[in-house]
Amino acid sequence: MAYVSVILAHPRHGSFNHAIAATALQTLEAQGLEARFHDLYLENFDPILLTPELDREPYLHPELEQHCREIAAAQGIVIVHPNWWGQPPAILKGWIDRVLRPEVAYRFREGDTGEGVPVGLLQAKAAIVFTTSNTPRERELAVFGDPLETLWGNCIFGLCGVPRVIRKNFAVVVTSTAAQRQAWLDEVRETLCLFTPA
Repeated sequence: MAYVSVILAHPRHGSFNHAIAATALQTLEAQGLEARFHDLYLENFDPILLTPELDREPYLHPELEQHCREIAAAQGIVIVHPNWWGQPPAILKGWIDRVLRPEVAYRFREGDTGEGVPVGLLQAKAAIVFTTSNTPRERELAVFGDPLETLWGNCIFGLCGVPRVIRKNFAVVVTSTAAQRQAWLDEVRETLCLFTPA
């Protein structure tokens, strides 16, 4: 059965990131879609990539193998995380390192001699990344250049074969009102219509 993989990475239960993830799950269910949900902090996901996992045919712990199987077959992907130092939290970066691995998310072309041209293997037709920050959009673009846009669109999902990537950033969370947060959650619902079955 087709499903959407939903990954949450925020340590504080009750955060706005949790509200985004809960809204995503409710919206997908209302659309009649199955969601495979992982709260990385709640699951105590180990982000440390160990040397044996770099082997061509590594042993993968059953929990890690489950993450790999799910993301490989998901028809859609939703990622929810805060912007910390222009990056995802370390636990999510570790999930990327350990789960979006060769022969799960990508492989290199036959005869590759070091060019590193990947063939994406993920089945997802689209990925949606919801991020939060406490930096105004104007400053983000002028000073930092929005590195998360490049990271998710080009460096991760683009490399792994996902043809459509949408990222929505909600800011400034720390000074937002209840009405503003509700409007953002409405935007989450609207964005997730992308996954509505035809």
